[in-house]
Amino acid sequence: MQKTRNHLAWNDFELVLAIAAAGSLSGAARTLGVSHATVFRRLGDTEQRLGVTLFDRSRTGYQPTLAGEELAETAKVMDEAALTAERKVAGRDLEPSGEIWATTTDSLLMGLLAPLFTQFRDKYPGILLDVAVSNQLFNLTRREADVAIRPSNRPPENLIGRPLTTIGQAVYGHRSLGLSPGETIDAYAGQPWIGAGPRLTDSALDQWMDSHALKTSCIYRVDTLVSILSAVRSGMGLAVLPCYLADGDTDVVQLTDPIPELEYGLWFLMHPDLRGVVRIHALMDFLTDAIRAQKDRLAGTAVLTGKSN
Repeated sequence: MQKTRNHLAWNDFELVLAIAAAGSLSGAARTLGVSHATVFRRLGDTEQRLGVTLFDRSRTGYQPTLAGEELAETAKVMDEAALTAERKVAGRDLEPSGEIWATTTDSLLMGLLAPLFTQFRDKYPGILLDVAVSNQLFNLTRREADVAIRPSNRPPENLIGRPLTTIGQAVYGHRSLGLSPGETIDAYAGQPWIGAGPRLTDSALDQWMDSHALKTSCIYRVDTLVSILSAVRSGMGLAVLPCYLADGDTDVVQLTDPIPELEYGLWFLMHPDLRGVVRIHALMDFLTDAIRAQKDRLAGTAVLTGKSN
């Protein structure tokens, strides 16, 4: 009688990939969302069915054998294929309906996007926006989000998208400080300054502050733009802020013109496989029109026309 072949299922490949990536059963268990005992049992069952050892066990962890490496590499290919298929199937909708996973920063949501998302929802009630607010970059290739509305001067080459507008930045301070707008940066150098913390990666701002010898005047650093605005609002000191975020606060004064070397682009980004999705194009087109209609405010040219440095 012919022996029945024990085929491997996707969860077998997924298991091997998780253990190989984590180097331990406990790490794989966390990745898969199951118990350590379940991973141990499933690995033993898989090895028994295959008749090979997939991992060498030691005190330092689980090291894949040649067979284990081959299965893990195959699992990676299968995982990428599944993600590609998912993205392509997601593009077959015909009506602007369904869910969009979007990611953006807290400052953009607060200073620009929140009312626009409300207007979009009124126009397209069949579309559910699920917005992840984070200052960290989400991986659109891995479908951590469908789209990103992000500041960038050099968006990733593996993504497609549309430049929405230019964001201007200027120096701001609390009205109670009694400072006159339109002075040179040197005129404000003696004031206390608020800087960006190391987790708020902004090399251009760091270089600009260094070139004007302002780092020694920093009395406080914080790692989100919203928190910097809060510090300025409290009267703690001066800071460079995006004009869209600070200009809406009546207690905060724009002291300089937008600083040319600190301007950056605002982009709508998505993975190429999602270019045919009707609901995503509906969001992109809506935001393009709504944001470009505010280009002067976002560039910071609508408030102050004075002397800058």
